[in-house]
Amino acid sequence: MAALPVYRWRLAPDGYATRRQLRARGLRPGGQPVAAQLERPRRRRGPLVAYLYRLDLAKPVRPMTPARRAALAKANRARRICPACGRDAGYVIPSAFGMCVPCAFPEGSSDGIAA
Repeated sequence: MAALPVYRWRLAPDGYATRRQLRARGLRPGGQPVAAQLERPRRRRGPLVAYLYRLDLAKPVRPMTPARRAALAKANRARRICPACGRDAGYVIPSAFGMCVPCAFPEGSSDGIAA
């Protein structure tokens, strides 16, 4: 397997784009392999890496169908339902709590949180 070409930050040649750049143009990678990689130096934890895809092989984004829109709405609605009390919290339940705020911090509990 040949190594990927590596370019420094902001020095990639024309014809390549990251996933976000593809999406901004209404495109998707479309199953193509990563064509190159972009590295941004950082002082700690090594370089920041972004993968590049070829623009000429990119495909248009699939349109949102009514069935996909309904499935997405159902998934987002499920993220709002508290598993402890079963009510719609009105917001996406934080994964740190795992339940709505009233269930996580009931009135009068001695968990060290000031009211």
